[in-house]
Amino acid sequence: MSLAQITEKIEQDARAEAESIISAARVREKEIKRDAEREIKHIEETAQARFERERPEIFKRREIVAKLDVEKLHLGVKRKLIQDVFDEGLERLKGLKKDEYLRFCEGLLKAAVSSGSEVMEISRGEQLIGPEWIAAFNAGNGKKITISPDRQDFAGGFILNDGRVSVNCSWEMLVRAAQEKLEPEVVKRLFPATP
Repeated sequence: MSLAQITEKIEQDARAEAESIISAARVREKEIKRDAEREIKHIEETAQARFERERPEIFKRREIVAKLDVEKLHLGVKRKLIQDVFDEGLERLKGLKKDEYLRFCEGLLKAAVSSGSEVMEISRGEQLIGPEWIAAFNAGNGKKITISPDRQDFAGGFILNDGRVSVNCSWEMLVRAAQEKLEPEVVKRLFPATP
């Protein structure tokens, strides 16, 4: 046998073996595709069956979540209405007429004073409580209260300081204290229980 014949024989054997490998690979590819298609079909059927079993539960959960969202919105609206009541109270305090305002502040000051030599802080926008008013209060009540030159950020009223003790009689604090005490009653009046 010549070298050319040996080479030819090796090439033929290699081609035959390559064809055999390719043929076996094609058969295996078809098997893998068939198995994959069966697996896909099984997964789809299982998923569909599971969905059908769980469908009522899914809708029930969606309904529960929707009801919770509605209740949350409802509670938010109620909370806003309750807050509006107390915000209106603050607005009314801010809108007191001069005589009512000064009479109210005088009553607060009489109740808040302890040593009689406290320092009163007033708001930046305060126009009714001033040196003359506090002098008249002191003269009429035997006190020595002074007004701090520093102004604070609150709507009205005052803060009375005696060393490390402060009595906050600002409108915001009075409304907050009233809210803590009166909120249950406001809720009952705004949202009476329905029979």
